[in-house]
Amino acid sequence: MKIHNPIKNNHKGDILDNSIYTQKDPLSEILIPQYYRGRIVFRAEPSQHAKEMLEDICPTKAFEKSQMRQFSVDHGKCITCGKCSDKFPEFINIENKFARSVKNRDSLIEISTGEKTISDKPYEEIGHDLKNKIQKLFGRSLAIRQIDAGSCNGCEIEITALNNPIYDIERFGISFVASPRHADVLLVTGPASRNMEIALKRTYDAMPDPKIVVAVGACACSGGIFGDTYATTGGIDKIVPVDVFIPGCPPRPQALIYGLFLALNKKI
Repeated sequence: MKIHNPIKNNHKGDILDNSIYTQKDPLSEILIPQYYRGRIVFRAEPSQHAKEMLEDICPTKAFEKSQMRQFSVDHGKCITCGKCSDKFPEFINIENKFARSVKNRDSLIEISTGEKTISDKPYEEIGHDLKNKIQKLFGRSLAIRQIDAGSCNGCEIEITALNNPIYDIERFGISFVASPRHADVLLVTGPASRNMEIALKRTYDAMPDPKIVVAVGACACSGGIFGDTYATTGGIDKIVPVDVFIPGCPPRPQALIYGLFLALNKKI
């Protein structure tokens, strides 16, 4: 790229024609880094010893045996700390693909003998699909009210990234609003601390119908690293009805926009 001094003289043409160009689309497809910790997958059925160890070393108790003695991982609890894959790499692998959003809480639980697919569509394609869905359902933009119900602010950083020049979610017809009375979607982060319980319920009640509630991150899905204690409620679905759960700690912008798309599909 040739760069010339824009101020050669006082002629307007020389200032505008300075041979400096801005690339229109620097990232035609936003790639997820290989080192990103996303979805847990089982390489093989863990041994009995590994199952017992995994239940102990997981800080959020995401691994457990079901009633049918099938070993499973709860993506709604997983914070992708990596302790499981570090200890038993022969059984556990953490992919760089995000865990998929789901419409009901139990669907976040994946057994070791099963496989589930996630959306492999790039961010741009999901965004344009979401834009078409918004225009079909609302005939206008989609307004989001985000509420922090006691999070560590990790999820807020990813939500904020939706408005940066890379993701630029407003071009898909999505905007964030200050008042719940203007909102179509309630985006909630955090485990819902006891001190935020009333505020969350009042925010939900203030929204006009039909309202969509999205739980963002492991904390909002299950309590996450904070769990279910005297100070937390253990997930926002214990306070307000949830339409879509977006797992992750924190979920990437791609996972967030996919979750929003899934939420609108639920309303059809």
